[in-house]
Amino acid sequence: MKALSSPLALSLGEPAGIGPDIVLAAWLRREELRLPPFFVTGDPACLAARAEHLGLVLDIAEIAPQDAAVAFSGALPVVPAGPAVTAAPGRPDVSSGPAAQAAIDAAVALVHNGRARAIVTNPIAKSVLYANGFPFPGHTEYLAHLCGEPAPRPVMMIWSPELAVIPATIHVPIAEVPRLLTVELLVETGRIAAADLIRRFGVAAPRIALCGLNPHAGEDGTIGREDEEITRPAVAALRALGIDARGPLPADTLFHAAARRSYDVVIGAYHDQVLAPVKTLAFDTGVNVTLGLPFVRTSPDHGTAFDIAGTGRANPSSLIEAIRLADRLAGAGARAEAA
Repeated sequence: MKALSSPLALSLGEPAGIGPDIVLAAWLRREELRLPPFFVTGDPACLAARAEHLGLVLDIAEIAPQDAAVAFSGALPVVPAGPAVTAAPGRPDVSSGPAAQAAIDAAVALVHNGRARAIVTNPIAKSVLYANGFPFPGHTEYLAHLCGEPAPRPVMMIWSPELAVIPATIHVPIAEVPRLLTVELLVETGRIAAADLIRRFGVAAPRIALCGLNPHAGEDGTIGREDEEITRPAVAALRALGIDARGPLPADTLFHAAARRSYDVVIGAYHDQVLAPVKTLAFDTGVNVTLGLPFVRTSPDHGTAFDIAGTGRANPSSLIEAIRLADRLAGAGARAEAA
């Protein structure tokens, strides 16, 4: 079990993106916001160069993970990992992919050996990683792979105080969604979501709403059969497992304030169906949480933003919320294991 006093590990992310900017901004506000101690995995020189580029005055300390909590008050602690970064802000180069991947590898290794109690990952650029031979669909799948065999089934949840959502299918074309949406997929997603809501979020009896695929949730099969043949049987199967699941529910009436009080999370059929509402309600404060992993992983709910990297215009709010949520969830998980 990881000690509650262990720091959080923040991976650097794509070094040419806004990851370095928002890490520096978050650390500079650590006292004002009472942030928990954290360290960064990656190239210390990259962070120092970005701080100089932005005109920020701060110390960066290359440390061993066990020294992070002590160093945190006076310097941004960095555990060196990966190659030296040569990329300029907004201009990824051949160093970007290996540097981003090595930072993730280091953070996962440190959480596995108890040197960190949770991971907060900064945004990566999948196209940059793909150019370096990265064989995984994305960040989340790679994290699951690093857990060893058999790899856990990760579930992406976007969480905010206003709304929490899970897309059952993620980065796939809309035309593929009806084929990929199955009873088994929805049941497994709901089961993983319920387990982590109990263990990590402290929700005693999670209420899960399943969103219909079709307009008006199919209107009893008159607007497509998917909701009658896939979503409704999945709800029944989840309820048979003792999970408070309901649906299929129409997307157009599921996200207003009164409806949101009736559930803890929505599982949607496809990406934009549920991410559009949560980003409308909590664009700057939404957090990407990976459920189903043996450790806590959160991430800002935005990308690398190459166009504003190094300009001083990057908003650290989502990273700050990701740090706070990782601290909360890791603490809840440790207490549950000790009980």
